[in-house]
Amino acid sequence: MNRDHPKVNFGKTGVLLINLGTPDKPTYFSVFKYLRQFLMDGRVININPVLRYILVNFIICPTRSFSSTKIYKEVWDSKTGSPLLHNTKELTKKIKSRLPEHDVHFAMRYQNPSIEKVIDDILKKNPDELIILPLFPHYAAATTGSVYEEVSRILSKRWVVPKIKFINQFYDNDKFIDAWIDKASKFQIDTYDKIIFSYHGIPNSHVDNVYPDSMCADHKCEMEVTQDNKFCYKATTYETTKILAKKLNIPEDKYIVTYQSRLTNKWLSPFTDEVLESLPKDDKKNVLVFSPAFTADCLETIIEIGDEYKELFEESGGENLDYVESLNYSDLWADAIIDIIK
Repeated sequence: MNRDHPKVNFGKTGVLLINLGTPDKPTYFSVFKYLRQFLMDGRVININPVLRYILVNFIICPTRSFSSTKIYKEVWDSKTGSPLLHNTKELTKKIKSRLPEHDVHFAMRYQNPSIEKVIDDILKKNPDELIILPLFPHYAAATTGSVYEEVSRILSKRWVVPKIKFINQFYDNDKFIDAWIDKASKFQIDTYDKIIFSYHGIPNSHVDNVYPDSMCADHKCEMEVTQDNKFCYKATTYETTKILAKKLNIPEDKYIVTYQSRLTNKWLSPFTDEVLESLPKDDKKNVLVFSPAFTADCLETIIEIGDEYKELFEESGGENLDYVESLNYSDLWADAIIDIIK
């Protein structure tokens, strides 16, 4: 054997970008199917499986599918489909063009294109390595953890499994931060009364479960990321906020971290809607909202913040609410992903 022989790479490296998901169509049955798959995930609603089945199939989906269908119809494009699908697809195209030596694909955790189908397509090309990047900056069991579980389930059934590289979070990646700074450059930050960093909420139990022998409240997660809390969603969302605020020269008393889209009051707080409702009472009538957990615009940003929260804020006495659009498929976001997967 010639020990001096250079290493031979036979196949491309596969890259799989994974986003949350979207219905196939803005119809009741497609939305029902999407919501059912999403909410039946034990990492999303982590309660007794029988109770979850009853709750999802007979209470939540039959009622919520009606209202969600109306909202999806508002944002649906006849040519490109849902904003989340369009943005993820365009982002993938951009990264493909910049990484010709990689085999770049995207999939959705729920609905289509499914993770299983896309992984099968990649494995047919016999790659040397497969990089899995969930497009969620902050680790959470209900997002990144769920993706890992699904990928592991799929790969466990395959006879040949290449080298796998999982990327579990990138909340403090320099280029990721730069991409958000670029989006914020369109606004005069110092002219706003308050800057809100609104993240998708999760149940308090999800952050408590990060700690084997304690609870989130015991770890000063608002202050710093440590060895103990580095996978705590609350700790990493606060860290992203502090990094952005420092780079944007936002004084500590001028910004606040909030959480949106809650299902119950036992989720991370303060809640974005309640904060927006209270600000005009303190003469904070001109606000700017960031949502750094959402790398692509979707219902939670376009409708929940852009329409519903804006209306709530104005009805409460606010005068202006601006929203910093998501990274979507910007050049700097594509640069960040390339940096993250290297």
